[in-house]
This record gives sequence, structure tokens and C-alpha cells, in this order.
Amino acid sequence: MAEQFVYHADEPLLFNSGFFLFLFTAFLWVYVVLSPTQRPKLIFVTLFSLYFYYKSSGIYFVLLIFAAVVDFTLAKLIYASESQARKKFFIFLTLVINLGLLGYFKYTNLLYEAFCGVSGKPFEPLDIFLPVGVSFFTFQSLSYTLDVYRGTLKPVDHLVDYAFFVSFFPQLVAGPIVRASDFIPQIYKPTLVTQEMLGRAVFLIACGLFKKAVISDYISLNFVDRVFDAPTLYTGLENLFAIYGYAMQIYCDFSGYSDMAIGIALLLGFHFNINFDSPYQSKNITEFWRRWHISLSTWLRDYLYISLGGNRKGKLRTYLNLMITMLLGGLWHGASWRFMIWGGLHGAALAFHKFITEKFDLSWRGWKVLAPVLTFHFVCFCWIFFRAADLEIVGQMLSQITTNFNVGVLGEFITGYKGVLLLMLLGYVLHFMPKSLELEIESTVSRLPLVAQAAGLTAVIVLVLQIKSAGVQPFIYFQF
Repeated sequence: MAEQFVYHADEPLLFNSGFFLFLFTAFLWVYVVLSPTQRPKLIFVTLFSLYFYYKSSGIYFVLLIFAAVVDFTLAKLIYASESQARKKFFIFLTLVINLGLLGYFKYTNLLYEAFCGVSGKPFEPLDIFLPVGVSFFTFQSLSYTLDVYRGTLKPVDHLVDYAFFVSFFPQLVAGPIVRASDFIPQIYKPTLVTQEMLGRAVFLIACGLFKKAVISDYISLNFVDRVFDAPTLYTGLENLFAIYGYAMQIYCDFSGYSDMAIGIALLLGFHFNINFDSPYQSKNITEFWRRWHISLSTWLRDYLYISLGGNRKGKLRTYLNLMITMLLGGLWHGASWRFMIWGGLHGAALAFHKFITEKFDLSWRGWKVLAPVLTFHFVCFCWIFFRAADLEIVGQMLSQITTNFNVGVLGEFITGYKGVLLLMLLGYVLHFMPKSLELEIESTVSRLPLVAQAAGLTAVIVLVLQIKSAGVQPFIYFQF
């Protein structure tokens, strides 16, 4: 029994695990008792968050403590500095430390591979463990120091307050990236969980669990992974459906985590902004990035794109800034050339969309019907680079789709993958549900008695237990 409380690399702590449910239940009992207090509540949640991170990354929870102490201290020094030169020095130091740590853990092997390629030496990856969620809490911490530097945020007075913000466990390992300006003011307010908040929390947790553990995991293990692992063993039709399947898998996986994170935070009395807003309904690529991973896209916009000059320095510079932002956004997702290609494709698409909207009238009716279809398929095409293990797999998939597209296997394919196709269809139907209907369902669930809400959540958990695989499947963004 005691072994469960110790970190195991092959069993990181996940929201969709039974052990987390056990821990969170015990946590809630203590939290409710401490909720009327200020400092004891913050200390308790911070300690639990650090333990949560320990169960996810082992000894690297020390890295989280180090980052919190460094950024808290440097933000204080930035705020207290009277000269602009001192402010610039401390913000430069913040960037070097944070991006240096992120670069070491995430990009050392990429740079080493490039060096080996130039020098002609054989490449053998260095054994560097990537701490869970390091990309998320690094960006979150940077938003704090950058806002203090810009003068839009006053630093917190106590290290515990800042550690609470950086380590808050619901969004620690896979986002959303919470802004200090949105979250820190909530720390000093009394803990309040209304019936509406409780109902919305239950709704979001149930939806997130269903999307992740039912739809995403099932279509991944039973179809998508198999095709992406060996595309040449499948026809072009099956490869195409695997791409559609991955589009739904990654959406359900990542938005499912975000839903659960937002719901768990609501149970504790804290509000996060939404991170996904039916992105595949987008009519263009610009709208897609306003709906997909909203916390990241707005972070890149506010702290990178605008810092590069945004759209203030002419059209060509605007297009270049979009490309740089998305290339770095791709690199943020993973230390691989395929992620940079993925980001570059999106950057080029954003620049192209900006160009054509300035040159052409796109208000005609036919375009309004065609645009969402084109946008969705462009996003799906880019997902190939995101998911494939390497560029060779990308080439194999595209080759199968273009040269071995056998429609004759459709009947056999439907028969062999009934469960997968039904869940894919269900996922897309729910995704394209009108927003008004979604809000009405959420409102109805929020108004139900607590017993009915608990029964609904229990039913989802039972469903997950009935169809889940032998082991708990990590989230796609778990180690980014």
C-alpha cells in the first residue's frame, strides 16, 4: 500500500487514475476544513501540489521549487529597481534562467543531433529526462515576471502566494497556462463555491473524463496508433480515417484534461478561462487559433508576437512575425524538426489568410460553406507532422493516401472498426453541437440536485471502468 504513495516512472499520477480519485477525496476533506483560513489553506494546497508533481516527475519537484524561488525573487528586484537598466538586467536574467532550464531539458538533444549532422559524428541521444509540464509552468512563471516588468502587475508579498500560483495542481502538468493577472487576485478572496460553480464543475469533470478516457483512449489504442505505427500495412482509406481519428483524439485528450482542470479548480473556488472553444468549427486558420489551446495562443500573441512588433511595422514584417511566432510555438510543443514544420505550416497559413483577407472579398455565400471544410482539412494535414514518429512515417501516410486509396475496403473497414467509428462519429457530433445547446445542457446539469449530479459523474466513471484499457493512458500533453 505504501508503495502507491512513492513516485514510479511508469505510473505517473493522472487525473483519470483511481489513485488520484482517492487522493483528491482525502484532499477535499482537509481543504473544506481549511477553506475559511488564508495562509494555512495556501500552504496546504501548495504542499499537496508539490506532492502531486513529485508523483508525476519524481525528484524534479525540486526544479519547480527552484523556479518559484528564483522568479519570486527576481520579480521583487524588477519591481524595486528604479533604473530601466536594472529592470532590463533582471528580466534578462529571468529569461536566461527559465528558458535556459527549458532549453536544457527539452532541446539539448535536438541541438546535439544538429551538431552531429554537421560534424558527421554518429548521433546517440543523451539520457535527459523531460520533467512533466516544464513547458507549461515555465511559460506561466514567465508571464508573471514579464507583467511585473511591463508594470501591469504588482509582485506578491509572500513566497507562499507565488508558489501557490506556480504549482497549483489542477493545471500544473498540462495547462491551461494561467496568467498571474487572472489568478493571483483570486488567492486573496474568500473561498466560495456556489451551487452553480459546483454544478459546472461536475459537468466539466464528467465531460473531460468521457472525452479522454472513453473517446480519445479507445480510438487511439484500437485504431489510430496502429496506423501511425505502420502506415504501409493499411490502405489509403484507413490512413485517411486515422488522420481524422487523431484530430478527434488529440482534441478529446487535451480539451478533456483542460475541462477536468477547470472543473477541479472550480471545486476549490478558483476560476480558469476556457482553453478550447469547438476549434474544428473555425471558418479560417486565424479563428482556429482563437479557439484551440487558447491559453497558449494568447500567450504567444501577447508575449512573443507583440514583442516582435506584431502588425505595427508593415505587412512583410507582420507576416514574418507570424512565421517566427508559430515556428517557436511548434518548437515549444516538441524538440523535433517535424514540430517546427507543423508550426511553420500554421505560420504560413496565418500569413496567407491575413494576405487574402486584405486583397479579396470573402463574404460570398459559397466561401462561407467551403472555408470551414478547407480549414479543417488543412489542420488535419498538419496533424500528420505532429503525430507521426518521424518524417518517413509522414511520407508513407501521404503516399498511401495518394497512391493506394482503395474505396472497395470501406465495407470491411466499417465492419472491423465499428466501435472506433461510432466513437469518432459521436466525438464529431458533440464537437459540432451548437454552442447554445451545449450551454443549455451545462445549465441543466448545474441546476440538478447534488445527488443527481453525483449519480451522473458516477455513471461516467463506471463507463470508463467498463471500456478502459489495462493501464491508465497518459495525456498527450502530459510530458511537453
